[in-house]
Amino acid sequence: MALMRLLIQFVTFFGVGVAATVADWGSFFLLTHFAGISGVAGALISYCLGGILSYLLNRRHTFETDRSHVQAGWRFASVMAVGFTLTGLFMYVFVDRFGFAQMLSRVMTTGIVFFWNFVAHKTWTFAETRS
Repeated sequence: MALMRLLIQFVTFFGVGVAATVADWGSFFLLTHFAGISGVAGALISYCLGGILSYLLNRRHTFETDRSHVQAGWRFASVMAVGFTLTGLFMYVFVDRFGFAQMLSRVMTTGIVFFWNFVAHKTWTFAETRS
């Protein structure tokens, strides 16, 4: 039963991630192709936009939590700050150091940060409070 619950949570998290990724990548594309913003800066700005959507949807649909928005919010922001840093680091390495295409780099970076986010949000952000 616990394994099934975890699987359902993971699939729901993935679905929320798809929605957040559409917002993230859509804004990334617009920022880099029409606003003239660099790939790294565009990835970081769009990561924040996707993060806001991710919080709202995960809070409502993925994780059952007894944490208030204040408690979960700062934790979510902390996890996202680490993800933000990882996004910048991996985009820098993949694009500027290895010379990979920006969109390929975003795909690889998104995959890496996705797993970080799931584990951190499940075990810390939205974890049950101790009584």
